[in-house]
Amino acid sequence: MPIAASSGIADILTDLFVVLLAAKLGDELFRRIRQPTIVGEILAGVLVGPAVFGLVEPGEVLEVFAELGVVFLLFWVGLETKLSDLREVGPTALSVGVLGVVIPFAGGIGIGAALGETTATSLFIGAALVATSVGITSAVLIDLGVLERRASRIILGAAIVDDILALLLVAVAAGVAAEGGVDIGAIAATAGIAVAFVAFVALGGTKLLQKRPALLHAPRFSESPLLPAVIVCLGLAALASQIGLAAIIGAFLAGMVIAETRDQSPIEQEVAPLYAFFPPFFFAFIGLELSLAALGDFDTLLLLAGVTVLAVLTKFAGAYLGAMRLGRRDATFVGVGMVPRGEVGIIVAGIGNATGVIDAQLFAIIVAMSVLTTLLVPPVLRRLAVAEPST
Repeated sequence: MPIAASSGIADILTDLFVVLLAAKLGDELFRRIRQPTIVGEILAGVLVGPAVFGLVEPGEVLEVFAELGVVFLLFWVGLETKLSDLREVGPTALSVGVLGVVIPFAGGIGIGAALGETTATSLFIGAALVATSVGITSAVLIDLGVLERRASRIILGAAIVDDILALLLVAVAAGVAAEGGVDIGAIAATAGIAVAFVAFVALGGTKLLQKRPALLHAPRFSESPLLPAVIVCLGLAALASQIGLAAIIGAFLAGMVIAETRDQSPIEQEVAPLYAFFPPFFFAFIGLELSLAALGDFDTLLLLAGVTVLAVLTKFAGAYLGAMRLGRRDATFVGVGMVPRGEVGIIVAGIGNATGVIDAQLFAIIVAMSVLTTLLVPPVLRRLAVAEPST
């Protein structure tokens, strides 16, 4: 093996080692002080990343591990969710998802206009405020042991609605940025494909495994259900990406389909090592992407504070209004659970930055807002979760 190639592999392995070790130390520290462990993992990423000690730079390999982390995280969440659970909360989840998109999007366009930004830039700001990071919230719900609650299922269902609508809004913003107009036909086609994919996999897949749960144990395929389960997970995640959806939607649907065999096989025990290994890379990578240098002046920090407050209030207001039929306590829980932007806001900001619509300052602000909303929510959700048992 050439020396240069060997050196490159050594650097990659060192980065993976440092990030994973830091994430697990942050996890353990926050577990000991009884705080959400994902906050410790994100802050660990901030510490070892360019923002503080500069031990690790975000790169393609770490990004791949982070993507696998959120894929297996959502796969695990899907394993804890059955289609019947989502059907039960469907209307409320749809209401929460739609209102949780409309109000933040309008707020983002408003602040863009107030800053004197172009229409395209304002649309990207609005899109960055729209989507909820289901990866962040679901990890907190798992950590708190409340994933089975009705309010938690509403958050998961609404987050899927958010992701689909966010995809369409990004398409609108990109169309305006590229050509000054929007291709309504292309957007309608994307929406139709997204809805058809979710419906086909959720309904068809669950019915198939309800009737033939032994498929995961086919002798000629694998002695363990882990391999076929992972193939289904990665296959649906890849398919979702190919048709323009987030990979995490495919992973979540894969978990939900395979959950139909949960009573017949110890699938969760098989997947647990993947859940333990990969997701810490996802949370640490969010911290790695935070740049403190770009937030060095007072005006930028003031704008960051304003955008973060707007992001929190508009998302909470939309989700709370959509969940009001649950009662004030559960509506508050849903509203807070929908606030984290996490990787979704960062992805939208990255698209805007790559197209030249969002400048370096706005990019840093949106990334920092995404991290801040991610850090703010877990402690609040913990307090709400332990205040009184939810039904």
